[in-house]
Amino acid sequence: MHPNDGVSFTSSSLKIPLPSSSPSLSQALASQLARTGHSVFQLIDSLRNRSNYVRNPLSRSTESTQSDLGISSLFRSSPLLFSLSLSLTRSTDPTQNHNIAKSPLLCSASLSLTQPASTDSTQSGSELPQKGQSATAGRHDEERVLISEVLVRNKDGEELEMKDLEMEALTALKACRANSALTVREVQEDVHRIIDSGYFSSCMPVAVDTRDGIRLVFQVEPNQEFHGLVCEGANVLPSKFLEDAFRDGHGKVVNLKRLDEVINSINGWYMERGLFGLVSGVDILSGGIIRLQVAEAEVNNISIRFLDRKTGEPCKGKTKPETILRQLTTKKGQVYSMLQGKRDVDTVSTMGLMEDVSIIPQPAGDAGKVDLIMNVVERPSGGFSAGGGISSGITSGPLSGLIGSFAYSHRNLFGRNQKLNISLERGQIDSIFRINYTDPWIEGDDKRTSRTIIVQNSRTPGTLVHGNLHDNSSLSIGRVTAGVEFSRPIRPKWNGTAGLIFQHAGARDEKGNPIIKDFYGSPLTASGKPYDDMLLAKFESVYTGSGDQGSSMFAFNMEQGLPVMPEWLFFNRVNARARKGVEIGPARLLLSLSGGHVVGNFSPHEAFAIGGTNSVRGYEEGAVGSGRSYVVGSSEVSFPMVGPVEGVMFADYGHDLWSGPNVPGDPAGARFKPGSGYGYGFGIRVESPLGPLRLEYAFNDRQAKSSLGCQLPRVHIDIPPLMHNYQGHPGLPYLHMLWRCRSSLPSMHVNISLF
Repeated sequence: MHPNDGVSFTSSSLKIPLPSSSPSLSQALASQLARTGHSVFQLIDSLRNRSNYVRNPLSRSTESTQSDLGISSLFRSSPLLFSLSLSLTRSTDPTQNHNIAKSPLLCSASLSLTQPASTDSTQSGSELPQKGQSATAGRHDEERVLISEVLVRNKDGEELEMKDLEMEALTALKACRANSALTVREVQEDVHRIIDSGYFSSCMPVAVDTRDGIRLVFQVEPNQEFHGLVCEGANVLPSKFLEDAFRDGHGKVVNLKRLDEVINSINGWYMERGLFGLVSGVDILSGGIIRLQVAEAEVNNISIRFLDRKTGEPCKGKTKPETILRQLTTKKGQVYSMLQGKRDVDTVSTMGLMEDVSIIPQPAGDAGKVDLIMNVVERPSGGFSAGGGISSGITSGPLSGLIGSFAYSHRNLFGRNQKLNISLERGQIDSIFRINYTDPWIEGDDKRTSRTIIVQNSRTPGTLVHGNLHDNSSLSIGRVTAGVEFSRPIRPKWNGTAGLIFQHAGARDEKGNPIIKDFYGSPLTASGKPYDDMLLAKFESVYTGSGDQGSSMFAFNMEQGLPVMPEWLFFNRVNARARKGVEIGPARLLLSLSGGHVVGNFSPHEAFAIGGTNSVRGYEEGAVGSGRSYVVGSSEVSFPMVGPVEGVMFADYGHDLWSGPNVPGDPAGARFKPGSGYGYGFGIRVESPLGPLRLEYAFNDRQAKSSLGCQLPRVHIDIPPLMHNYQGHPGLPYLHMLWRCRSSLPSMHVNISLF
């Protein structure tokens, strides 16, 4: 039979109150053994009193003879036995329980003086000293007795069957050696050492007078052999962990020191995982069965308490408690984990509704259970923002140079964390009106599925594909979009999105009139009409690593045009992006690759544009080419400089895979775009409290300098985090300054928001 077949594991619903701490077994034993010192001193007084009784002279001439005969008859007929015994018992004295309850093994030590009954009243002589004779005990503590022989025997005085245990006991002895003079303290310390070896449940030092001198015998009782394990109350502790911890000891004598180490390892397993649990009791049963009692603190109830932002007193909240509770991974009946609680706090914080979140565990009415109270401080739920500015020289007319924005947001509709954003922005060329409604977690869904409804009317520059017109005119692409998207986690670090979007798009000239061809005669729509209509089925899957700027990332996106109506476009578009960061000493290497392809009948302005800050640096936006297919690779090395400032060197390469002529009208060929190119350069990155800033200087393979830029092919210093920092303070204005340099035409945009 396999040596571990006798190990069994059981679980029980029995819950035991958690001790405040769990010191080591050896400390508990030492505390109890220290109490036996006075009794040992009584032993010496007894020896001395008996010796004095024998020596009481009748006459000087007979003193020696009577002394010798008295001592000989005393030790031969009735040797004085003194013993020290250790037993695993549960004390009923509340004072003792207080001292030993902190140890995983509940032990008590007792010292007993035993002497066989004698019919000779002379031999029963003097009485043992009383406790009050502390001076006598202290005096005899340093008196030495010559020991001729030291042996280790079992409790019956016979040799141990296991010679290795005898060697363990002899090895533990330090002072007690043959032909040595010993004090009581030295004997007591060696008894401690034998017990501390962990192999013995009791140890009794016995002094026996022989013809050769006093023989010191340590009568020991070994622990039982380990043959099985019963674990009660361990609902989350893996059975394999227990099997591995006890496997080496099966069939061997139980070592209490090793058992204490196993108990500490079990408690450490709970501590490493932030779980409220530990070993609360240990029993060694008959037959070598070890019974462990594990106490795990289960969550009894979870409640939400709203606190006032100013006073900190409990108040009525706007958010429904069930909206917060559904975000928690900690549930009733689970063993409470502090690490899991911290993740729950972070999850609730990312909802964007709370200024402060904390969890406070409290003892529940039921033993071994805890109640969790989550304290939350809510932010203001919504507000308005508006701004305006003047930009020079881009357009003409009575409102030339006027730019502005207006926005309303509410991030806690109906107290269910649903968000509504309505925004209007107008620039010199581009403008956008958007209504966005998001439900981060659809009610009744257990997969954390979110729903987003979008209605948008936008006008954006068409220079990416159809720019660089000889008549210096410009065109814009107008889009009216409406759709719904559903997103949910697929697996850890993976998120999936699916949606259905309708789009009505076309091109306009500077005066806002619809056009179907550009200056070179290239068509601007696929249908030949001023507008193209399409119904898109969208699917996207995103993998994110740690979420840091240099962490790994992969994204795959596919859009399928559905020809529900005959004139609606039918095409398929796929796009993929990948990024990988590698630490090289203090520096970091970041590699990225992206590519895509489109088949079918699609609008020319939807072609892949290559070149720009987020593509091939050193080129303007879309200056490398535009095609049905593309691939762009980038590599950069960043290294720390001073504080939050990092230096960076980079190189990019992009290619349209010779697909530019396949775009309707070949807009890239008409503008003599090369179709491929590379760029390289250097720059700095700043991780500031206001957000990440980037400034780069790049060259391309045509020896042309790019514009300086921050995320755009121009200088762009953006401070969006200010809006988040001040949203929690109603009535407090802030300045949102955005400075853009486009060639030699600067503009200033000052945005003032009130929440």
